Amino acid sequence: MKGKKIVLGITGSIAAYKACSLIRLLIKAGAEVQVVITPAGKEFITPVTLSTLTSKPVVSDFFSRRDGSWHSHVDLGLWADAMVIAPCTASTLGKMAHGIADNMLITTYLSMKAPVFIAPAMDLDMYRHPATQANLQTLRQYGNHIIEAADGELASHLVGKGRMEEPENIFNVLNHFFKLQDAQQSGHDLTGKRVLITAGPTYEKIDAVRFIGNFSTGKMGFALAEACAARGAEVELIAGPVAMQTHHPHIKRTDVTSAQQMYEAATSIFPHCDTGILCAAVADFTVAETAKHKIKREGSGGLHLDLIPTHDIARALGAIKRDDQKLVGFALETDHELEHATDKLKRKNLDFIVLNSLRTPGAGFACDTNKVTLLFADGTQKDFPLKSKAEVADDIVDYI
Repeated sequence: MKGKKIVLGITGSIAAYKACSLIRLLIKAGAEVQVVITPAGKEFITPVTLSTLTSKPVVSDFFSRRDGSWHSHVDLGLWADAMVIAPCTASTLGKMAHGIADNMLITTYLSMKAPVFIAPAMDLDMYRHPATQANLQTLRQYGNHIIEAADGELASHLVGKGRMEEPENIFNVLNHFFKLQDAQQSGHDLTGKRVLITAGPTYEKIDAVRFIGNFSTGKMGFALAEACAARGAEVELIAGPVAMQTHHPHIKRTDVTSAQQMYEAATSIFPHCDTGILCAAVADFTVAETAKHKIKREGSGGLHLDLIPTHDIARALGAIKRDDQKLVGFALETDHELEHATDKLKRKNLDFIVLNSLRTPGAGFACDTNKVTLLFADGTQKDFPLKSKAEVADDIVDYI
């Protein structure tokens, strides 16, 4: 919050006195606050009190009463990093929703280039009225952030609907917004997120020394883990038997060998994550009975293995995925690529799937490059040229 420039709009509500507490919190956190107040707002709190707290003259009229100089709402709109209107009456909500610019606060709002946060303040009947609700919906559609009392984790449980949210919670909403904004601008757009990633192959034991496996090296999954961690995420990496090492300190690695072990780890960790990226090449089948000793070739007359299906990790996680979670799958195909990948996307309840083909030179196992197509649940797709796996990882994370 330090160095942020906040325009605080105050309207004619009994809750106007709470603006003093909000100003103190913002100033203490290092923000610069400019108050813009409506004529009705001055009936509830004096500009002298507000200017004393902010060390700035309060803006109320279009022209200064002392010298006739003009207060530029356009300049305020360009100056601010955010505008907060708290309290915001039903009357002001209606004017904002319909562009009725009859006071300095509304003209400032209409000129504002920065995000706008609105804390409604009125009695419950006014709040519930269809006109008020329609105005709130319009303002949401315009991209405004509505901070309503008793609404969400940050809200106070001591305040009822319609009444202005407590200053501490308004401050928390703003502080959280700026932290995310700063993280995005610095390339840390996954700050505060927890991401599960599976990587590498699984090995299904035949006997004490042999296994069924595949050629996956884990390069794509490890590139994704590094990309997510570099952008601020706490990464839970479940790695099959690979020789690769992780580098970022925010990657927590769980090593597994078999599909069953990966299934148990993934289903345990995913409920506590925001996103799952299932990049591992998991065996579809495992041996029904593993020999405890090394199977000898001499005199065996051949070897017959009974294979049984492994757990489908993507389907299992898709079945328990919450609305606030994302799940990304991978499809490595050799024929009818789009058809098979689209079917997998739908059956396993994925948000999107990353498709690559073994028929594409430079893509697939053991390569340092990859060429992918992203297929989304809404039917759209995005094709990418051949790139390094690190670049592909960044492209995938962009869409997450």
